[in-house]
Amino acid sequence: MKTASARPDGLSAYIAVTAAYWAFMLTDGALRMLVLLHFHTLGFTPVQLAYLFVLYEIAGMVTNLTAGWIAARFGLTSTLYAGLGIQVLALLALAQLDPGWSLTLSVVYVMVVQGASGVAKDLAKMSSKSAVKLLAPKEHSGLFRWVAVLTGSKNAVKGLGFLLGAALLAILGFDWAVLAMAAVLLFILAAIVLAMPPGLPKGRKGARFSEVFSNSANVNWLSAARIFLFGARDVWFVVGIPIYFYAVLSDGSAAGNRTAFFMIGIFMAAWIILYGAVQAAAPRLLRASTRSEDDLIGAARGWAWALAAVPAILTLVALMANGPQIWLTLTLVAGLLIFGGIFAVNSSLHSYLILAFTRAERVTMDVGFYYMANAAGRLMGTLLSGLTYQLAGLPLMLGTAALMVAASAFASGRLTPQQRELSDD
Repeated sequence: MKTASARPDGLSAYIAVTAAYWAFMLTDGALRMLVLLHFHTLGFTPVQLAYLFVLYEIAGMVTNLTAGWIAARFGLTSTLYAGLGIQVLALLALAQLDPGWSLTLSVVYVMVVQGASGVAKDLAKMSSKSAVKLLAPKEHSGLFRWVAVLTGSKNAVKGLGFLLGAALLAILGFDWAVLAMAAVLLFILAAIVLAMPPGLPKGRKGARFSEVFSNSANVNWLSAARIFLFGARDVWFVVGIPIYFYAVLSDGSAAGNRTAFFMIGIFMAAWIILYGAVQAAAPRLLRASTRSEDDLIGAARGWAWALAAVPAILTLVALMANGPQIWLTLTLVAGLLIFGGIFAVNSSLHSYLILAFTRAERVTMDVGFYYMANAAGRLMGTLLSGLTYQLAGLPLMLGTAALMVAASAFASGRLTPQQRELSDD
């Protein structure tokens, strides 16, 4: 696979890829909030709500494992366009959900549609992240800066998507909300296809599927760290905390439900936007331009252990409380925002290191494998989010998050300098 220069076509392609990724993540965040809140109001339990997202995460695992090879074989633009197109179809399909269907049929249908959305999301993500490796300038920590801007801005946009989804549900209702998002995303897809500049690789016919499995210990350990990092986030983020906040904020009336939707959407949006802002600022916070790759590997270990302390403290706070209380809710809000800031630094370091560890000729393979691990972590967190909250509420859910971050820190501790890994090979 040939690499592209960072100027001028590389910069134009990077801007186009980022714009496409923004559009996708806006609808992805909105769709998640729409599905979660809509089906909660229909009486779904936390475990049933978690089931709705299971196929989404399983599809992400399979997609990431194969998408790296597909992109290497057919080019990055093909996987990017496919991701946007499949998301449009998923939104249109979700609008066909019939309230008269049985609970089982509704769950299965939404799971399948969410699975298609999971395929779309990871096609778009793998394409965008791989493009950064190929397009970023090599000097002055250019790779770290470009990947931080992409991931940070993407998460800020996804945060707006959470707010958008809650607002659309309250104003338009479920069906019109998903149809409106499908129309906007289809327009953006058409614009990107027509305006995409040159600069991305076209693929190579000799790419073999077996190449997706890396023989790099660093890539494998970083992927393991990613599993537990994102599992630790989603164990509270996907089901538990939104349902807890709904119980606190809603009085059961139609007006109370709308207020709860907006308040939950505002918190989820604020969390993701904060996360994105810190991600984008991570190169400056870590002084990446003056530090070596070995220093940043060490930083990944330290920041992981710092993150583990936050859910551990929140677990103790939840154990002290006797059910939902104002002081507990305020403490959770503050603690989870702190978690978001530290989590963002960890995530940004991971996103940089996977691109630093891989070689240009196999970037889509390693990035696909790495994001397969990311999806596995989200799947584990999604299942545990509904299960732990339903079994024992906040304490078990938050305690599980603390243990998972500790596992991520252990895996990060196994990363080694590139020169040592090469000599071991």
